[in-house]
Amino acid sequence: MSPRNIGHADAIPVIDVFAGPGGLNEGFASLERGAAFSVAGSFEMDTSSIETLTIRSVQRILRGKTGANHPVHEQLLRGQIDLATFRNHPDVVDAWDSAAAHVHQIELGGATRRESDSLISQALAGLSAGDPWVLIGGPPCQAYSMAGRSRRRHDEAFEQDVKHFLYREYLHIIRKFRPAVFVMENVKGMLSTQHGGQGLFQRIRDDLENPLGGELERYHLRSLTVATPVVKQPRDFVVRAENHGVPQARHRVILVGVRHDLHEKSKNAWRPLDVQFHVPTLSDVLADLPKLRSRLSPRRSDSAAAWNEIRREAFASVHRPLPEAVPPLGGAWVPASEYAEHRPAVKELMEWLRHSPEGYSQHETRSHMAPDLVRYAYLAHLAEEGDRPHVQDLPEALRPQHKNVTKKKVPFSDRFRVQRWNHPSSTVVAHLSKDGHYFIHPDPAQMRSITVREAARLQTFPDDYFFAGNRTKQYQQVGNAVPPFLARQIAQRVYELLTA
Repeated sequence: MSPRNIGHADAIPVIDVFAGPGGLNEGFASLERGAAFSVAGSFEMDTSSIETLTIRSVQRILRGKTGANHPVHEQLLRGQIDLATFRNHPDVVDAWDSAAAHVHQIELGGATRRESDSLISQALAGLSAGDPWVLIGGPPCQAYSMAGRSRRRHDEAFEQDVKHFLYREYLHIIRKFRPAVFVMENVKGMLSTQHGGQGLFQRIRDDLENPLGGELERYHLRSLTVATPVVKQPRDFVVRAENHGVPQARHRVILVGVRHDLHEKSKNAWRPLDVQFHVPTLSDVLADLPKLRSRLSPRRSDSAAAWNEIRREAFASVHRPLPEAVPPLGGAWVPASEYAEHRPAVKELMEWLRHSPEGYSQHETRSHMAPDLVRYAYLAHLAEEGDRPHVQDLPEALRPQHKNVTKKKVPFSDRFRVQRWNHPSSTVVAHLSKDGHYFIHPDPAQMRSITVREAARLQTFPDDYFFAGNRTKQYQQVGNAVPPFLARQIAQRVYELLTA
């Protein structure tokens, strides 16, 4: 099976660069059950993300034969076999080889252009003249992020950061291979980033609209939020994910470039994304997941009894009755405690997310020190009372022993942030891999940060999406991704344009 023929024979090929764990990829590949788009090539440098992409591609290949997940994939999800056993299973070997033929581990840049150009040429080799294909991806965003810039404001090396210019690798592919449409995603901070005293976004926009410098070789940038064919305001490129069925306040710049010849033929076919009336909340997507307790750090002191004693102390501080049951730790697979009905307003989202009524994969808690557990419970209690608590709201005895905590203006004062049940979450970020303070679970009785599976649900990855690597790598992958549920909506608009 060639990379070109991974999906349906008539599917429009997609090249996915800076692919991460495959958020955009999943949205395009899932449209019309794989009949609309076929991922002909994925390019990523991170080893764990490459494994994740390959596993998902294998799953699609096997599911395409029977219409259901293969039993051996179910074993992987449930933690009954490891990745090596999965990839060497007799029913998986051929599918793994087919998937690996179009998932490429490579750091895109000048030094690897010859290799990546060759791989893209091979992936698109089956196209006839005039056949459309789509380029998707988002160059790494650290150099554009507002938090990153604030930390490096006086760093001379920042001006020379290679991440400022990784979009040039994206631009090179546009110049050389001329996709019918491209979709480029990045952080909102790129709109205000300065480089050499000039605004970087306008420079990127000029390059993308006129990659070859010829009037007839232009691309037209379309907005996913407004219908106007000429987008004058940069803010119109900002997509607010919570307006489109994602339970997360994730605001990203998403540029859709349409090649001039196609634009002229189909300029009236473009529609912005629909704005959904109901904004999904944490309660909508997390309330049905099994309750868990956190691990206690150091692990030698961890036990259900020790953890519950800490919870007793925390609940006494806010005059709450202590729950009788101590929830489990979670693990690679957690049996479902209940399978709650979802609200009609989130029916489509929940059908997208849910996989098995029997349980959930990668729903395992991380370890926390005892003082943090008490802080989590206290702040979650305040959040339940309707407040949006900050670290200064902790009693003095519970405050971290940092010199600046008592100052009136505390840097990152919400570094202990409770995600609230009746709101979308704040932006899920890769920093989750370092600590969970920014993503405290809203249930005071669980005293913990969110799990990989909960983060994946907030990012709208389906429950059968398996993330390779250790837990740190899993959090990084989830935080770096485009929400697949949003990506599928973008894919729908692109498909409508290409088939108009």
